[in-house]
This record gives sequence, C-alpha cells and structure tokens, in this order.
Amino acid sequence: MASESMALKEWAVITKALLEGEQAVILRKGGIEEETKHFEVKSSSFFLYPTYEHQKSEWVREPYHGKINDTLLQWDRTGNTVTIVGYAEVVEDIEIYQEEVLHKAGPFHIGTEEFAEGRLKWKKNQPLHLLVLRVYRLEKPVTVPVIPDYLGCRSWVQVQEDLAAAGGKKIPVLSDAEFHQMYREIKARLAETE
Repeated sequence: MASESMALKEWAVITKALLEGEQAVILRKGGIEEETKHFEVKSSSFFLYPTYEHQKSEWVREPYHGKINDTLLQWDRTGNTVTIVGYAEVVEDIEIYQEEVLHKAGPFHIGTEEFAEGRLKWKKNQPLHLLVLRVYRLEKPVTVPVIPDYLGCRSWVQVQEDLAAAGGKKIPVLSDAEFHQMYREIKARLAETE
C-alpha cells in the first residue's frame, strides 16, 4: 500500500500564482468543516491540492481574473480526479489580528483587500495565518482519484497516493536568492510602523 501524502486545499488560481512565483504567501483561517474549528498548520510541508468551486474573480485582483478561467481548463468537472503539481514548505506562520498589518501584506498575494479583510473578520477571535511558503513544482504532475474524504470545506486532506514517489523531483519555483529577497521584503513590510 502506498504511503499517504499530506495536502493543503487551496484555490487553483492561488496555487497557480504560487507555482508561477507571483506570490509566496497564503492567507488561511480554516474551512467550515475544520475538526478543531480553527486553522492549524498540521504539517510544515505539504502538497498543493487545487480547488475550483469557490474561486470568484471579484476576490482576486484584476490581472488575475483571466487566470481563474485558465485554471478551469485543468478542472475535471466530473469531480472524479484532481491533478497535483505543487509542493510547499512553511518557512514562517505569521498570525495577523489587525487590518493595518493585513494591508501591509497586500502586495504579496493576489487577493483583493475585500477578500483579505473578509478572511480576517470571519471568526474574528481567531488569527488569520499568513503562511510564507517555499514552493516547488513537481517534475511529473500526479492525477489522483477524488474520494469522499477529500471533499468538503476543510484545509487539510491525506491523499492516499504516495505523491512524492509519483511526482518525481521537486523543482524550486524561485531560486534561493529570489525567494530570500521576497521573504526579506515581506518581513520588512510587515515590520513597518505607520
């Protein structure tokens, strides 16, 4: 039996931005069906499981509206399979409680201010997690069958296939220098005082 692989469910358009090096962060508050009722980093490394159902063009900045349509071309609308092409490692989990800090993170993700603020305000006693990620593209995309355990509004799924073996090498999306430069910019921007 193949070993299981931890995967984080994320909108396909955000996964695409991560895999194209356009962002190195994601904003997480948790899904409605989270076991603990709030978001937890269950693994410091994981595969990126693209989701399609809840993507809305009004929640991503204008240049990315068309990229939602691009992702839909990859979607198996029967819901029988999903193709996984990315892997990520958490470099830092930054908890955000205030809108001022959230706005400073705006240049580093493709979401609109309204989208980010909505995530922050939902379950307002819980922090919004800004995960800084080191992202990799799999050498070989892996298409897996979708089973009932993968469905629903939750962040984490245990994919039954051994994605590491099936996907081959993990190729960094950004060079070490590019990633460290972006990471320094994120940290400097969030540390700025008004």
